[in-house]
Amino acid sequence: MDQTLAARVLRARYERMPFLLAPMAGVTDAAYRIMCRRRGAESAFSEMVSVAGLAYASNKTWRLVLPADEELEICVQLFGSKPEQFAHAVSAVQERVGERLTCIDINMACPARKVVTKGEGSALMENPDLAASIVRAAVAEAAVPVTVKIRRGFAAGSRTAPGFARILEDAGAAAIAVHGRTAKQLYQGQADWSVIDEVARSVSVPVIGSGDVFSAGDAARMLGATAASAVFVARGTYGNPWVLGDARALALEGIPVPVHGWQERLAALREHLGLVHELLPFMARARTFTTWYLKGMSHAAYWRGRAVRATAYEDFLALVDAIEDDMRSCDAALAAGASLPEPPGRA
Repeated sequence: MDQTLAARVLRARYERMPFLLAPMAGVTDAAYRIMCRRRGAESAFSEMVSVAGLAYASNKTWRLVLPADEELEICVQLFGSKPEQFAHAVSAVQERVGERLTCIDINMACPARKVVTKGEGSALMENPDLAASIVRAAVAEAAVPVTVKIRRGFAAGSRTAPGFARILEDAGAAAIAVHGRTAKQLYQGQADWSVIDEVARSVSVPVIGSGDVFSAGDAARMLGATAASAVFVARGTYGNPWVLGDARALALEGIPVPVHGWQERLAALREHLGLVHELLPFMARARTFTTWYLKGMSHAAYWRGRAVRATAYEDFLALVDAIEDDMRSCDAALAAGASLPEPPGRA
């Protein structure tokens, strides 16, 4: 796809909805994406998908790519280190996903050791020639925009993102996402939003900011504080599938962020559990995201301990029933001026 046209398409999309559900390995499966889509998200990304896995036609890998029936569109994020495998992967993804594919994203930001040691993910920031070859190979096959996600730099203290972004733009990238930490930082320390602004002023294609966006307010602030056209929200979606819609309402319409009380959050948790039960072959991921929905609730630590021991769908539903009963008891006690009762299992 022509880079100028692709960048124009993305700019128009970001103007309408500048807050994007970021790709997260082990998190952004179909159930997770649908939860956010139903609450205002438009663009959503797959989990990180190995181009080598697609080259070997792994069914497990394809499960990461294919959207659920309810999803009208999807962006697929690919990672690897061989240009020819990217070319094959882009072609294969386009064939399998069809018109619902809206972009291909190339991961050059993942700092995980098992990825970096293979010369993939953020390691590509140390090899700009190979990185450019990968982008060119993907763009040559793509009928949709090709975007790239990078970091501030690879080594501790480095700030190579602006120059690296220009290389990717020259290779045909239609947008560039920038995480404000170096690869060596992993997710520690504070994200440097100034490098996002610098990259956005260094290239002509749209830039997506990423890093330390934990709330709708954070997302709106990043959009206002930098020249980025859009903002990735990753960990800020944990237990908060409303955050993208709330951020849009705040940033574009000035609508204050509403409070999502425990009743709404437990209802969302039931919905999320139902989607996992329907769409995925396992419930193990529910142990993690269940704990996210409980943040700030009475007896949250106790219920988190119970959640990580649940296995079957029915176990999780029974757990939510018990939490709901406990929250009602806690509310009644507080309304009567009494102290919080003990959790049911400790009473």
